[in-house]
Amino acid sequence: MPAITVDDLTVLPRLKAPALGDQPRPVWEVTTAPQGYEGEGFPVRRAFAGIDMRRLDPFIMMDQMGEVEYAPGEPKGTPWHPHRGFETVTYIIDGVMDHQDSHGGGGTITNGDTQWMTAGSGLLHIEAPPEWLVQQGGLFHGIQLWVNLPRDAKRNDPRYQDIRSGQVALLTTPDAGALVRVIAGAVDGHQGPGSTFTPMSLVHATIEPGARLDLPWQVDHNALVYVLNGKGTVGAGLDAGRPIRTGQTAVLGAGDYLTIDADGSQESRSPKLDVIVVGGQPINEPIAWAGPFVMNTKAEVMEAYTDFEKGRFGHIPV
Repeated sequence: MPAITVDDLTVLPRLKAPALGDQPRPVWEVTTAPQGYEGEGFPVRRAFAGIDMRRLDPFIMMDQMGEVEYAPGEPKGTPWHPHRGFETVTYIIDGVMDHQDSHGGGGTITNGDTQWMTAGSGLLHIEAPPEWLVQQGGLFHGIQLWVNLPRDAKRNDPRYQDIRSGQVALLTTPDAGALVRVIAGAVDGHQGPGSTFTPMSLVHATIEPGARLDLPWQVDHNALVYVLNGKGTVGAGLDAGRPIRTGQTAVLGAGDYLTIDADGSQESRSPKLDVIVVGGQPINEPIAWAGPFVMNTKAEVMEAYTDFEKGRFGHIPV
């Protein structure tokens, strides 16, 4: 998994162990992501499908894209499409993706890079593999997270954050049994590079077989754990040992930290347990969501469709 790694975890800052009186987050539910296809036909797992939106807030959805090994000529992306009212966070673990929009933004992200796109008032957008990758094929794996914007930020100008793999904060556990990559937000006082409108944290953790991750988490944030690959358990204390595996999401309740244990035996193709941990401060506003538009009312969604049809999101570059 080419997302940024460290040969010697013992050189990294250590997460603090849970203190006396710290409360573990209970496991509310574990769901399994349905599989399907998105864009021009690339495989996805819809990580948060079936979870009550009140438990997801401030998040809308998350897709695991791949993991897929493309033959020459097979790599696929998305056609031009509009967005308004939220942010898309694209984190590439394996492979390469080009981005472009109608406001002149975009770029190329590859192993361990993140593109944080604030759609705000609206834009047209395309995501596609570069032509050389289409010709030769290769491994592709990543996630795309949709983060809602509060009402007063939904009409902000679009913007990009280009977060390179070398910028993320890297941490480990007291026994150096896990690598924790902080992409956005703060974990145990260590700040990731992503800038967010709504207070939130985004983490990619790799846990060695048989190791445990006790991850301190903001007490006023919700918490979701999604398994990219591997198997293990989630939960501590009276709620310990809930099994979780590739393609499953655990929704956690309130507490000071969350616990994830990797099984001692993993599949050869997934020798470690990899998870995405995400959480944020709920916005607690009405949501009207239709396709690529996430607004507060149905009338605002209809307005977005009208603005798109009248070319107010900009034009596809030549």
